[in-house]
Amino acid sequence: MLKEIDEQPNVMRKLAALYTQESGKPNIDTGLINALNEADRIYIVGAGTSYHAGLVGKKMFEKLAHVPTEVHIASEFAYDDPLLSKKPFFIFLSQSGETADSREVLVNVNAHDYKSLTITNVENSTLFREATYTMLLHAGPEISVASTKAYTAQIAVEAILAKALGEAKEQTIAEDFDIRQQLGLVATGMQAIIDEKDMIEKLAKKYFVPAPRAFYIGRGIDQTVSLESALKLKEISYVQAEGFASGELKHGTIALIEEGTPVVGIITQEKTANLTRSNLQETMSRGASTFTIVRRSLALEDDTIIIPDVDEMITPLLSVVPAQLIAYFTSLNKGLDVDRPRNLAKSVTVE
Repeated sequence: MLKEIDEQPNVMRKLAALYTQESGKPNIDTGLINALNEADRIYIVGAGTSYHAGLVGKKMFEKLAHVPTEVHIASEFAYDDPLLSKKPFFIFLSQSGETADSREVLVNVNAHDYKSLTITNVENSTLFREATYTMLLHAGPEISVASTKAYTAQIAVEAILAKALGEAKEQTIAEDFDIRQQLGLVATGMQAIIDEKDMIEKLAKKYFVPAPRAFYIGRGIDQTVSLESALKLKEISYVQAEGFASGELKHGTIALIEEGTPVVGIITQEKTANLTRSNLQETMSRGASTFTIVRRSLALEDDTIIIPDVDEMITPLLSVVPAQLIAYFTSLNKGLDVDRPRNLAKSVTVE
């Protein structure tokens, strides 16, 4: 897992080189962009980490392309009776391309002759073969059960795709968004965070290893990262972790805060930064050990982990990296099998 975390900067550079031109414009199949441009709504389908990547993608498609976007858990969507729009377009996110529940949804999509795109890391996988369009993550083999580089690759591809669609719709915000430059900044920023891994290990060892539970909180796009951060911690270190919107603390979860409970606030969005800090303070007053993952331009003197500045839309590519490292070092220092956690498989091929 640590090797795959370390590979993320190069994955960002590779995706920028493959899917964007030197001018910064996306290099995406014209047929795919035309099909997306004809859609009146995008439906993103995924499971686990891929679902979390889809939540980030939703915000990108809606902001850059102004297209209404829904994100669905594959295992729920497969057996639901959704009220679809007149011209839906489906995007399937799957590292393996073999996720059983997503395959079931795609069967139904194809039965209705709807157009679809699979974004996967595995060429010639089932979802790759059966979708209308495909884009590869080019992340290289991901062996650890806990996904890291595939998650960030999915978000990067979604960002490129959202920019391309926004440009097709002549959205100024998309035309002004230089995704190639931003992915370069992300790659450099990722490496800077990874270089601080010794500090993050000390934090994990002192506060997370002995903790029975932990929480990640944030607002807006930071809330989507809190979900993925909590999933990483629970699946490899067996800490009962939750991620949620920080404004929901007072609606129940704060009752679980005890002396020493780790609570991490993810703060990358200017308009919600003070609100999340206020929510963190509420947990601190009840005994929590609080930490922050903060974008540099929003940082205060006592913040814990400061990440470099990039466009607010793609901050998840950086803010998730410290959480990946916290999960890794918590598991490692508990003497657990980081790459093969109990009861889990890399590819979920049964429903």
